[in-house]
Amino acid sequence: MAKSSNKSVRLFWLPFTKWQIKLILMLVALLIVFAVVIYTRIIVDELIQREQQSIKLYTDIFKRTTDPDANLEDLYVLIEKISPTLSFPIITTDENNVPIYPYEQWTLNINIDTTKTIQEQKNFLLNYINKMQSDYEPIVVTDSDGKILLKFFYTHSELIDNLEMFPIIEFFIITIFIVIGYIAFSNIRKTEESKVWVGMAKEAAHQLGTPISSLLAWIEIIKFNKGEPEKLNETLVEMQKDVERLNMIATRFSKIGSLPERKRVNISEILENVCNYFEKRMPHLGKKIRIERIFQKNLYSDLNAELFQWVIENLLKNSAEAIDTKNGRVSIELAELSRNKIVITVSDNGKGMTLKQRRQIFFPGFTTKKRGWGLGLTLSKRIIEEYHNGKIFVKESSLGKGTTFQIELEKSNQ
Repeated sequence: MAKSSNKSVRLFWLPFTKWQIKLILMLVALLIVFAVVIYTRIIVDELIQREQQSIKLYTDIFKRTTDPDANLEDLYVLIEKISPTLSFPIITTDENNVPIYPYEQWTLNINIDTTKTIQEQKNFLLNYINKMQSDYEPIVVTDSDGKILLKFFYTHSELIDNLEMFPIIEFFIITIFIVIGYIAFSNIRKTEESKVWVGMAKEAAHQLGTPISSLLAWIEIIKFNKGEPEKLNETLVEMQKDVERLNMIATRFSKIGSLPERKRVNISEILENVCNYFEKRMPHLGKKIRIERIFQKNLYSDLNAELFQWVIENLLKNSAEAIDTKNGRVSIELAELSRNKIVITVSDNGKGMTLKQRRQIFFPGFTTKKRGWGLGLTLSKRIIEEYHNGKIFVKESSLGKGTTFQIELEKSNQ
């Protein structure tokens, strides 16, 4: 006998709670931002290093101009060729940090408003120099006696500023997307939960419908056979079965949400009882359907019999409703799949399903019936896979040829 547990189980299992989802989304966002920040920092550091190498090369050429033996013409040509390749701001000053005039010739990548006075231009450059000093130390060019000839103030390019802002912008964009995604996810989740609860209510009505309609039919038969005690007794026996079924349905729904007790049971006996019950009530569907049984005897499994019966009833009822002719066939087989596995197949010669329908058949709310609620097979899948550690799936289905469902369960060898 399997041990029972008071552990709460959701029939419609949602893997994460709301706060866990929020935490996961936040962690994902932080990881993305952290990765982007690190990667951006690496790129920025590499660009800064390249710019510093460029400014060093640029100033080294100016240092060479102080050499009496240097070819100044070649050096100036070299300066003219290198200058366009520098993409960051440079201001050249004297030893007192005063920009050298004419300013346009002694600066690079600085937008100087030439419409302003010389003093205004100078003040603009002095303010710019103050900013540059806060970023990097100036490069000093001296003569052979150590006297300061020039100072080169510089800062990094606008591209680096943009790259440093990129993680912040990306963080806000990711945050916006996460907020929108979470709101959308919450709405979808609420809609699905609403569908589940509505479906549960309708499934309860659906389950109660068969025995109640049978009881109403038996009442009419009793009225018709008042003077025939033998027929009355037969009718009362069937009515008792329907009343017991109503009680069983109530018990089934009471077990939803908690792990039910499992016992070692004979599978063929359960299948036989379900088939017998359905055979007597098939005429209520307005169809003549034959239920074929192929049961290997003495196969046991640890099950909750009431919930397992529910699954088989769902499969038989779906098979019967899928048959669109007056004469149909439903086959149910029980066999040993391996030393530790039992397999049950339920097949019919109904209308079958498309590949798309097969993929969605166990989704909550999905149904191929005009009056279906799309919950029976969802319940069946949860009962088999969550409660009994088994498998249930569509083995095969073809339009116009029928469908075969297969259940695999652990075999009890005790």
